[in-house]
Amino acid sequence: MAAPDSTPHAPHGPLPEGGTVRPITRWGTEVMHRPQKPVTSYDASLTQLAADMVATMRAADGVGLAACQIGEDVAMFVFDCPDESGAHTVGVVCNPVLTLPEGRERKLDDGDEGCLSFPGAFVECPRPDWARVEGTGLDGTPVAFEGDGLLARCLQHETDHTLGTVFGDRLSTKSRKRLTKQHDKVADDYPLTWPAATSPT
Repeated sequence: MAAPDSTPHAPHGPLPEGGTVRPITRWGTEVMHRPQKPVTSYDASLTQLAADMVATMRAADGVGLAACQIGEDVAMFVFDCPDESGAHTVGVVCNPVLTLPEGRERKLDDGDEGCLSFPGAFVECPRPDWARVEGTGLDGTPVAFEGDGLLARCLQHETDHTLGTVFGDRLSTKSRKRLTKQHDKVADDYPLTWPAATSPT
C-alpha cells in the first residue's frame, strides 16, 4: 500500500509563515467568553496576526487556534488538521459561519476533545461528525472548508471560539468536573507564558 501524500490540502493557499509564538489565553479571561469582533479590514496587520496564530498553534502542538486564544478580539481562526482518512487540510477563516448536518444526516461523534486554552485535559464531547465552514480569507475573498473526523470537530470548536463559546460550555457538570481535575493535575506543566516560553528563540 502506497504511503499517503504528506502534502496538506490547502484549497485557499498555504498558512502564513514568519509569526511570533505568543502565550495562550486561558478560559476565564473575558475575551474568551464573548463574541469576537468581525473582521472588516484585510490588511498587513491581519496577516501578521494570523502568522502569529499559526506559529503559536504549532508550538503548542495544536490543530487549530482562534484569535481570542492569544488575546485578540478578532473573529478569525487558523487550522492544520487531519480528517478521518488522515489527510491534512490547512486554512485561515475570518468571520466563520458553520453548517452542520440535520435530520437523518446528523450523526454524533462522541470522541475526546481538548482545548489549548485549558491545556492538558481531554474529555468526551459529542459533536456532529461532519461540518462545513464558510467565511473569508486574509485577502477578503470567500473561503469554504468541510470535512469529517477530527477536522469536523476542529471546525466546530474554532468557530465556537469566535462566538465566545468554549467546549466546556457544552459539557455536563460531571464531565466539566472531570476535565477540570485533569487540567489542575498538570497545570504546572503549562505556565501562563506557554508555549512562548518553551519555544526556540
